[in-house]
Amino acid sequence: MKKPALPDEILLKIEKPARYIGNEINIVEKDPAGADIRFAMCFPDVYEIGMSHLGMKILYDMFNRRKDVYCERVFSPWPDLHRIMKEQDIPLFALESQEPLERFDFIGMTLQYEMCYTNILQILDLSHIPLAAAERTEGMPFVIGGGPCTYNPEPVAEFFDLFYIGEGEISYDALFDLYKQAKKEGWTRREFLIRSASIPGIYVPSLYDVSYQEDGTVADMKPNVPGVPETVRKQIVADFSSPVFPEKPVVPYIKITQDRVVLEIMRGCIRGCRFCQAGQIYRPAREKDLETLKRDADNLLKNTGYDEISLTSLSSSDYSKLGALVEYLIENYKDKGVNISLPSLRIDAFSLDVMGKVQDIRKSSLTFAPEAGSQRMRDVINKGLTEDVIVHGAGLAFEGGWQKVKLYFMLGLPYETDEDRRAIAELANQIAVRYYEIPKEKRNGKCQITISTSFFIPKPFTPFQWAKMHGKDDYAGFARTVSEAVKAQLNRRSMKYNWHETDVSVLEGVFARADRKVSKAIRYAYEDGALFDSWSEFYDHSRWQRAFEKAGIDMDFYTVRERREDERFPWDFIDTGVTKEYLLREWKKAAQAQTSQNCRGQCQGCGAAGFGGGVCYENQD
Repeated sequence: MKKPALPDEILLKIEKPARYIGNEINIVEKDPAGADIRFAMCFPDVYEIGMSHLGMKILYDMFNRRKDVYCERVFSPWPDLHRIMKEQDIPLFALESQEPLERFDFIGMTLQYEMCYTNILQILDLSHIPLAAAERTEGMPFVIGGGPCTYNPEPVAEFFDLFYIGEGEISYDALFDLYKQAKKEGWTRREFLIRSASIPGIYVPSLYDVSYQEDGTVADMKPNVPGVPETVRKQIVADFSSPVFPEKPVVPYIKITQDRVVLEIMRGCIRGCRFCQAGQIYRPAREKDLETLKRDADNLLKNTGYDEISLTSLSSSDYSKLGALVEYLIENYKDKGVNISLPSLRIDAFSLDVMGKVQDIRKSSLTFAPEAGSQRMRDVINKGLTEDVIVHGAGLAFEGGWQKVKLYFMLGLPYETDEDRRAIAELANQIAVRYYEIPKEKRNGKCQITISTSFFIPKPFTPFQWAKMHGKDDYAGFARTVSEAVKAQLNRRSMKYNWHETDVSVLEGVFARADRKVSKAIRYAYEDGALFDSWSEFYDHSRWQRAFEKAGIDMDFYTVRERREDERFPWDFIDTGVTKEYLLREWKKAAQAQTSQNCRGQCQGCGAAGFGGGVCYENQD
């Protein structure tokens, strides 16, 4: 057992010291001196959030399967420990070896959510590593970012030496082999970065120069070194059954957010919702082989001791072997006290039948995301659901024993009106009406409908990337419209309404759509005390207002401004396989409230077929 990096007197002063001492079940222990490459896998949020992230678990397992790599975990210290580490100049350390990060070769950051950007700087600051990549010298770790936020890495480009664009199972081996060659042959830091840029999926910001138009939009982005590619192509696993899945994930000693075994059944989505970034950047949709999933489930449950397994994907209902997989898990594990969790299901007879088999209906609530209240708006966003389908599905659920329903919607969508917002409450009322049509003796208590709204953020690589956002006052007004409409409904006592914070949504929109200039504001905000901005108790919008003012940046430029059709976006240098022409077609269809079929119904020619595999491959003649 490694000696903790923090002395007992500090561990006794902080909340949940188990976040920092390591030694959990199934951790990987190696001799650091025997590894050619030391990789610190960092999640810029608290331990309980980071330990729930599947992508981090996959890479931790994959990297440590190499004998020449020792991958260890790092999470953002909670503010209580952050303060002590700053006061006593204690360097940030990895959990496995308890050694400082400045001794590592790579610091890998998982960029899952834009509101964690100041935590990136926290990790670098506490590690005694210069925040700006340009200030790092020979012998310092290389800082590499990966995850969904890297599909627009520009707002944090100043802080990273490299980014990995796409799914991590593909190109990391090539990067590690190149680094070993660099060490053996004595390359400079810059020489390694230049050669890294030739590896598919690797983006090195320092090797590109950005120019701007007079109006502040991006004019061009060009490599400043010969031979560096002008575009960076995302990496995907074409045969999704081929990568090795973690058999022995680390089991924490404290409860984490997703405290269960997670089994990834498919990647990508066939649905084509126009607001959804994940549904576009993870194309094409790819399923994992049923026998592979059975084997993985057996190994995970045996090696962790968990009593719950979650079958995860963007749209689990679309996994073609879902019924067979659930039957296998029920047959082998239901009598052993293992619960089966099924997020991301659609409300239809098949899904409700499956849920009825695996859930305690009296304890569970049915979660459903219509996203918009009116049929016109559901057509605008290409949700592919009618009111009849929604109400009928809810009715089937009620007849099956459910009485608690959670409904998720977005406000501020393109072409949305007050009538569309009031329709949210009306749809919820129709669902409640359907419940009370069931004879009283067959009902399972009082109907409970929870309506939650978030605010629309136009993300890169979606058909709505041309759309504008609204200001925070507009968003607050939209929420009031829904709230008043809920109060006016006949079944208002069966409804509860929650909405997202407006300030956070506006800032998230800036980070999602911004260019390199915004990095100054992020740094100023961190220096002013911004940290854990994704946590409402720590978020202070006044800090960000001061930071953007100091940086001379108008936040509205990135949010309330609608984009021209021919505008060059900061993220246009990335090739996701989904073409800009396809996205623009879908944006124009949204204006006419015209829908598009899902990938299995009819190929829409998005471009993802160029990657091979998945639905695209199956539908080729």
